[in-house]
This record gives sequence, C-alpha cells and structure tokens, in this order.
Amino acid sequence: MFKLVSDVWPYAIGTLAVLLALGTSAHIVLYKRDARAAVGWVGMVMVFPIAGAVLYVLLGVNRIRRLATELRQERLRLEANTAELQVQRHSIEQVLPPEDTHLTALGRLVDRVTRIPITAGNDVRLLVNGDAAYPAMLEAIDGAQHTVALSTYIFDNDRAGMMFADALERAVKRGVEVRVLIDGVGALYSRPSITKELEQRNIPVARFLHSLFPWRMPFLNLRTHRKILVTDGCVGFTGGMNIREGHLLESSPKSPVQDIHFRFEGPVVAHLTHMFSEDWAFTTREILGGPKWFPLLNSVGKVAARGVVDGPDEDIGKLRWVLHGALARAEHRVRIMTPYFLPDATLITSLNVASLRGVDVQIVLPAVSNLRFVKWASDAELWQVLAHGCRVYLSPGPFDHSKIMLVDGAWAFVGSANWDPRSLRLNFEFNVECYGTDFVSELDRFVDGKIRECREVTKEQMDARALPVKLRDGVARLMKPYL
Repeated sequence: MFKLVSDVWPYAIGTLAVLLALGTSAHIVLYKRDARAAVGWVGMVMVFPIAGAVLYVLLGVNRIRRLATELRQERLRLEANTAELQVQRHSIEQVLPPEDTHLTALGRLVDRVTRIPITAGNDVRLLVNGDAAYPAMLEAIDGAQHTVALSTYIFDNDRAGMMFADALERAVKRGVEVRVLIDGVGALYSRPSITKELEQRNIPVARFLHSLFPWRMPFLNLRTHRKILVTDGCVGFTGGMNIREGHLLESSPKSPVQDIHFRFEGPVVAHLTHMFSEDWAFTTREILGGPKWFPLLNSVGKVAARGVVDGPDEDIGKLRWVLHGALARAEHRVRIMTPYFLPDATLITSLNVASLRGVDVQIVLPAVSNLRFVKWASDAELWQVLAHGCRVYLSPGPFDHSKIMLVDGAWAFVGSANWDPRSLRLNFEFNVECYGTDFVSELDRFVDGKIRECREVTKEQMDARALPVKLRDGVARLMKPYL
C-alpha cells in the first residue's frame, strides 16, 4: 500500500501542477490588460507552477474590480443623492479666455475621458508645506457646522496627527457629522495606528481595503492614495500632502518633507465630496447624501476646474490619457514636478515629441529621495528624455514630494498622482485640472523659485556615472512595473 502511494504521488502532484499552471495561465491571458505583465506572470507560472499560481492569486488578481461591481447599485444610489450633478454645466469653450483657446481640444479630451463636467467660478489657493496647509485645514474643520469628510493615505500617530485628531474630536462634540477614511496600508505607517486613537474619541473612522488576512488585502499597491478634506460640502482641500509631522518644516522635524496642497471653494468642491463619498460607500456601504454633504455651490472665483478620478477599476488609465493630451496640446512650455519619475514608454515618447516640436519641457525632481531604490530606477530612465531635449532639474533636500504639471501658463494639473506605475496603473488617485492664467501664473512663480535652487543635469553627466552605479540603477529599473 505504502509502495503504491509512493509510486503514485509524484505523478499526481505533477498532473496537479500542470493543470494548475494551465488554468492559471488561461486566467492571465484572458484578464491581464498589460501584455508584458501577462508574459511575466505566465513565465513564472510555467517555471514554478504551484508557487507561481499562489503568487498570482495573492498578487495578480484584481479583486477590487469585483468589489466595485458588487457596490455598483449603491454607487448609483449615491450619485442620485449628490448635488454634483446639479451644478451648472459649462462647455470648455465657455470657460477659456481667447488667448488660451488652443487648450480647447485638451478640455474636450478630458470631458470625454472623465465624463465629469468642467465647473467655472472656483477659487483655488496654493498652500506650501504643512506649515501653511495644516492651519488652513484645521481652521476649516473647526469652522464646520454640519459635515467633515477626510480621506488620506497616511495619518500618522504623531504631533501632526494629534492636531487633526483634536480638531476632529471638537467637531464631533459640536454635533458635526465626521467621517475619516485612511488607507489600510497607510494606517500602518506609525505605531500604534491612529485609528485606535480616533475610535477612542468616538470619531467615525474606516480603513480602505484593510484586513489581517492576505487574501482579503492582497495588494501592497492598489491603495487609495487620495488626499481629500471637505467641510460642510463647500470648502475642499486636495493635493499630495499626507498627515504627518515631517511636513511641519518650521519645527525642524527629524524627517522633513516638502510638499504642496490646495484649498478649493466653488462648484468643483462637489467633485471632491463625490469622490470621498464613493470611497466611503465602497469601504463601509454607508451612503452619504443630502444638502449637508452636497449643498448647492455658487461661483466664488475665476478658475475653471474639474476632478479627474483614476484607479484600477473602471477609471483605469484616465490620468494617463490626460497627461498625453496635455503634452500633445502644449505649444510653449510644460513644467512637471513629481517625487517619483518612472513614466512608461508611451509617456516618454509624448515628452520627447513635445520637446522635438519646440516645447520647453522642464522636469523637476528631488535630488534626495525617501525611496532610494525608486531613485535608482528613475536615474536609469533619465537619458531617454535628456537625449531629445527635455530639461531635468534636481531640487536640493529635504525630500520634495510636490506634484504638479503646468502647460503654457494657463493649465495646471494638481493632486495625488505621481509619474510612476503605482499611481498611473495600480492605485486610486484624485487630481484636479485647472484653467486660469492668474492661478497658473502663481504656480509658475512657485516652480521658478524651485528651479533657482536646482542644479540641471545633462545626458553627458548621466552617461558619466560609474559602471557599478549604472548597473545598480539598471537592475532597479527592471522592477519598474512594481515600483
């Protein structure tokens, strides 16, 4: 009997491995959008049938789309309860001044990509570092009378986190309806997690796609990277800034981080609220609606703006389409600031095409990164844009986490997204496109100040790196799809 079992089991395991490899490979071929990723997964499964299949189930299957499908009816109910759909609709032709009509085609593209109407009459203010952003955000929370919606990737349990926890607690005690959403991975950046502190203060808090079980939280990527704060449905904040002490540069923190954030008033705030409401419904199944959350919003400024949503669900690829469109329509100058620069081949081509057309393409990157491996991979990519006339500047420390794209002094793209695969393919992001010469001129002055402090790098300098450094950077670049 034992001999029979010992003779049969290798064949049984071999047969199981073959069937598992074939079945997994079939799923990969049918459902993986990216051909290179599909080839990589199939190769892994064929070489390591059992381990490869297990890794694919844990890391490669997009369960988020299934969750989104399950909540579709709730999302439709959510849209029916929002005032976003009641804001006055404008065409892009109505909101652009005559000198910026060459951007009309870009506005039409974003219309069709996002299916979100452009809004006119917004006021947008730049907030530099936590020293400016946090007081403005805390003032808005303390002034809230009805609702506070806060979503962030990182909410650290530190001095900055306590400032927000105190303000949120005061709001709850005033009878304000408060909702706080923190990413399931981002909530783990500090110990103990801030969520326990918020719960003890009776502040409603939820974690996005969080579970102790790996099959229920299967991705370190595919996180909600959005940063949104809305008070009373009429004052909104978004950008790239998390809640952590490092952003308070004036207090000389141990790990300082430069960043920018934006304060919004006007009809576009409804886009921020709607985005938060979708994520909150996705996570908790609670539908937020009614005039407390979605009041009617009047014109208060001169900026035309709209939210641009992106994520690994039905919104996948929208940010990339907007970036391509902006590069295609630029006539004079493109300015990009991003902490992580790992564009795919198509975006590299668009950058180079813009430069070869005579557009001044300026890319500002941090000289010092908080993710050394990502910096190495980025350095391995720079020659591809430097070779065709794009200009690259490295800003001195501390690490600069700012994210912004400016076109022709008339269009700005701000928000949470980086120029890397994680933001453009794997995570949930929220950006805002803005049209307005005065506002974009302010941002141009901000970038001017950054560039004055930078050192420009050339292709010759990148080529002159030592061979071991080039090999190190090249190996890091091989991990680009997962960074």
